[in-house]
Amino acid sequence: MQHKDYGKFERIEQYINDYHEESGATPTIYEISKEMKMSPSSVSRYLSDMERDGYIERFGRRKLITRQMRNTDDDLVSVPVLGDIACGMPIFADGNIQEYVKLPCSLFGKGSQYILTCKGDSMIDIGICDGDLVLVKQQDHAEEGQVVVALIDDEATLKRYYPQPQEHRIRLHPENSSMEDIYTDSCIIQGIAVRVIKTIV
Repeated sequence: MQHKDYGKFERIEQYINDYHEESGATPTIYEISKEMKMSPSSVSRYLSDMERDGYIERFGRRKLITRQMRNTDDDLVSVPVLGDIACGMPIFADGNIQEYVKLPCSLFGKGSQYILTCKGDSMIDIGICDGDLVLVKQQDHAEEGQVVVALIDDEATLKRYYPQPQEHRIRLHPENSSMEDIYTDSCIIQGIAVRVIKTIV
């Protein structure tokens, strides 16, 4: 029986981790063989041994998951980033998704969330500026005073929410002292803003 070279296991695993960190993908057997100066058949045998010993998991021909990647994924949540919102479409529809980003659960929590890019300056008084990313918790209800994503006549807007049941209306308040409140008979709540992700320049 051939003796297992655990040092080579760890070098292969580290190469997979480095490759994944740089490119977001994992290397092919050929790429590993070139890096490790081994034949592709030897790499294939090593990967099989590494899988049996719990160093990696394999899914198909290309997807490899190392112990580091597995542990990291447990601490992250994948959140869709939405682009421009098409009129009449739910804000979280698949067709609006530009990409997915992974955020640490320790900071951003888990659950149904999405990210919107803010346009305009209607919320600048609370520090939400044009181009900022807002993390939104997806839900169809809100408490008075929360900042919500509201759908009004097929247009989505980010405003502070104040229901006024005695007047049979809803007041949506822009956090910009130069702008007027919006009043509407009804709106569809599509989430509440929970965090702002800003770029510091």
